[in-house]
Amino acid sequence: MTIWKKPTSCESINKFNKDTLVENLGIHISNLGPDYLEAIMPVDHRTVQPYRLLHGGASCALAESLGSIAANLTLESIEQVAVGQHIEATHIKSATSGSVRGLAKAIHLGRSSQTWRIEIFNDENQLICDAKIIMAIIKKK
Repeated sequence: MTIWKKPTSCESINKFNKDTLVENLGIHISNLGPDYLEAIMPVDHRTVQPYRLLHGGASCALAESLGSIAANLTLESIEQVAVGQHIEATHIKSATSGSVRGLAKAIHLGRSSQTWRIEIFNDENQLICDAKIIMAIIKKK
């Protein structure tokens, strides 16, 4: 059974993200499962800090992007939109090359808010960041 209310594909999500921060950071939606969303982000000149480590803000951008996309896919009404209200992230390890993979799963899917956990892994499948985002469900203007 799937949690998604809007029919979609990784290809259509990536197309929707054209000309946004998501595209500029090289974030690519790679897998849409029945209850999770995955994306890959490169560790390169766009996403590292001056010491050539993955920037914590880039990890947060990946986490917020996954949480936001996933939350919006669960909404039934076209009159509603999910927007980030609070994000927290714990940076556990660093990444210096290759790519990272983010995995978003719902913790709570309510009528007025949602909570998502986003885990980010390096190329060795080691957890490098554990994030949680609260999404507010608001009326679309």
